[in-house]
Amino acid sequence: MPKFFIDRPIFAWVVSLLILLIGAVSITQLPVAQYPSVAPPSISVNAVYAGASAETLQNTVTSIIEQQLNGIDNLLYVSSSSNASGQATISLYFVPGTNPDVAQVQVQNKLQLAIPSLPQVVQQAGVTVAKSTRNYLMFFTLSSTDGSMDEVALGNYISSSVLDPIRRVSGVGEALLFGTENAMRIWLNPQKMFSYNLTSGDVAAAIQAQNIQVPIGQLGGRPSIKGQQLNVTLQGRTTLRNVDEFGNILLRVNQDGSRVFLRDVANITLGGADYTTQARINGRPSAAVAIKLSPTGNAVATVDAVRAKIKELSRFFPASVQVDYPLDQSAFVRISIEEVVKTLLIAIFLVFLVMYLFLQNIRSTLIPTIVVPVALMGTFAVMKLFGFSINVLTMFGMVLAIGILIDDAIVVVENVERIMREEGLSPKEASHKAMEQITGALIGISLVLTAVFIPMAFFGGSVGAIYRQFSMALIASMLFSIFLAMSLTPALCGSLLKPIPKGHHEAKKGFFGWFNRFFDTGRDTYQNIVARMLKTPLRYLLIYAAVLAGVVVLYMRLPSSFLPEEDQGYFITNIQLPVGATQERTLAVLKQVEGFFMSQPETDKIITVAGFSFNGRGQNSALSFIRLKDWKERPGKAHSVQAIIGKAWGAFAGIKDAIIFPINLPPIPELGTSSGFDLQLEDQTGLGHAKLMEASKQLLGMAAKNPNVVGVRMQGLEDAAQLKVDIDEDKASALGVSLGDINNTLQANFGSYYVNNFVNGNRVQRVIIQLDAPYRMLPDDIGRVFVRNNQGTMVALSSLIKLQWTYGSPQVQRYNGFPSVDIVGSAPPGK
Repeated sequence: MPKFFIDRPIFAWVVSLLILLIGAVSITQLPVAQYPSVAPPSISVNAVYAGASAETLQNTVTSIIEQQLNGIDNLLYVSSSSNASGQATISLYFVPGTNPDVAQVQVQNKLQLAIPSLPQVVQQAGVTVAKSTRNYLMFFTLSSTDGSMDEVALGNYISSSVLDPIRRVSGVGEALLFGTENAMRIWLNPQKMFSYNLTSGDVAAAIQAQNIQVPIGQLGGRPSIKGQQLNVTLQGRTTLRNVDEFGNILLRVNQDGSRVFLRDVANITLGGADYTTQARINGRPSAAVAIKLSPTGNAVATVDAVRAKIKELSRFFPASVQVDYPLDQSAFVRISIEEVVKTLLIAIFLVFLVMYLFLQNIRSTLIPTIVVPVALMGTFAVMKLFGFSINVLTMFGMVLAIGILIDDAIVVVENVERIMREEGLSPKEASHKAMEQITGALIGISLVLTAVFIPMAFFGGSVGAIYRQFSMALIASMLFSIFLAMSLTPALCGSLLKPIPKGHHEAKKGFFGWFNRFFDTGRDTYQNIVARMLKTPLRYLLIYAAVLAGVVVLYMRLPSSFLPEEDQGYFITNIQLPVGATQERTLAVLKQVEGFFMSQPETDKIITVAGFSFNGRGQNSALSFIRLKDWKERPGKAHSVQAIIGKAWGAFAGIKDAIIFPINLPPIPELGTSSGFDLQLEDQTGLGHAKLMEASKQLLGMAAKNPNVVGVRMQGLEDAAQLKVDIDEDKASALGVSLGDINNTLQANFGSYYVNNFVNGNRVQRVIIQLDAPYRMLPDDIGRVFVRNNQGTMVALSSLIKLQWTYGSPQVQRYNGFPSVDIVGSAPPGK
């Protein structure tokens, strides 16, 4: 093969240019990521059952769906969480390499088997299936600079005008709204309803009957009579549109002609559909959207596409609305790749200088320099072929490969020059003879190096997923190097090098002359030292053994970890108040957290979300994302993310109302929400929730005494006091009240009861009835609600129910169908 390319240098150039072209095109199409895809593909199923407790949600929704999800191909494990906020999430994780689109279709097919068994309200609200990674790729928020729009108005604007276009962006797995869209809220007054002898069931029935779209038909529709000249569509009753129209809903017409309207017994407002979460950006009320990446998405390209779409939509934003990006994981990906690319370019430049220093011939130096980019471009083409990405590890593999690429080319160039100098052959003849001598050696060296690195491509688990691309990129570079060493390099030697007369030795002057003399002196000194060492080998073997023992000792003492923690430019803070704390108390703590972080010179933006955390949803939970300024603006360890987290720990220790955990993000976000370990404690023998919690506390107690772990805690909501409502069935039967009416009355008054829909602008939104706030604050308020018996008499719930305080969990977690507790923690610094 070398002879073919030496005789046809133009063909060698064409092949090399083709490799360059294919590699350049591949670069534009390769995804960019920090690390290769490590986490298994996941599919999430989300359902909402407003007003349901965690236990009710688990028994009536989550368990039913879980039972139908068995038998899906390549399913690894299933985890679920049911919260007292009425939201259930089931996450399914699949074997790495599984096609997420196929997995999503299989999950949807299995879900259809469970839908008929779910409560009607859950079916009405809808059950969603999404494919996405575990953590958030980015946040963007909308806030009002002049206060003209509150968080509900901002959330409704996002829901109606922004959210759907963002969800259609390629690479977006999920776009979650931390806010709420509008809903027609019917806030019932139980006293007025009693005075008019009305129940919540009467209100719901009237709304369903009068807020309805009625299809009527046509006049003159086919088949028609002969000679018919008119065909017109009949427009029937439409859904109601505004507060006044809902206020005019007729509830009753009395015998004296007087009428009772909905506005007589309820306060009607265009409010929010869901008040469980509240977002703030830099201390200002806002609405936020959290975006999760799809399993096959490109993080950098997705962020760019989302930003471009928001920029396009921002032309239509209200004048006072401001867009902020408090979280953008692609920034760290970009800077990581940029730093590796800089290292790659510096390595190429240094290699050129070193080659020129030793070869001392610009033509000889140019040949290996030309070969390096061709081999690297060929590697990019192979990465595209195998579905790899441009990430830190593949680029690092190329950095390491540069030395190997140069070695092959230098061996060829030096051998050609030696033959010309010793035998006086022409460059072309010398190239032929040189390649006959060293082709076997070049192939042997490449095979040996390939054998060193190729086992990494067959590692299993997460380690294999991480280092497989590194290994294959390095091997591809070496294979292209040996191909070019037998094609382009000898062709260049035959056409670029100048002939050297036989026996010619050019005396160098100036810097190169000094360097050659210095190098020769160093070589001679080294040879003398080696010669003296060989006279007393035992002494130096003992020194070598001591050095080897020292290496073993240091290796055993060095801390080990999967990947080192990094300053990614942002971190999270988890906030947990005591059980039963209201969102008002949570917001008070959040303002203290905001005040501390905004006072730090390293902080750029902070977004806080009340009512949501990685522990679970509840009024006593909150989460904040702190975005730091650019790394250039905070040099040194004193301004690193680890240092800021350390200061935050000290500052938050004085806040007694909450437990506050500032946490650095793991190097690979898909593997968890915090750096460290994450384990599931399961109840596989069915001992019950109490025993599971007892075991978890025992485990946490043991971990607190172990010096090898720190920050070990339960990631979930602690058990809280709950009020159990027991219906006296005998008494209800005696008074002529059906159990169904009692249950419906409780749900309609104390849960957000979804009646039907109405059209608001260009959106179809919900109509929700619920007791007004003053009438559902205390346990005694339950008894002040009335239900009608079969004789038309109003009966107070206080005579039909008994209230009993119990202790239960506001969150039910399950792992592979078993009740579980999520335990997280990390190793202490330096271990």
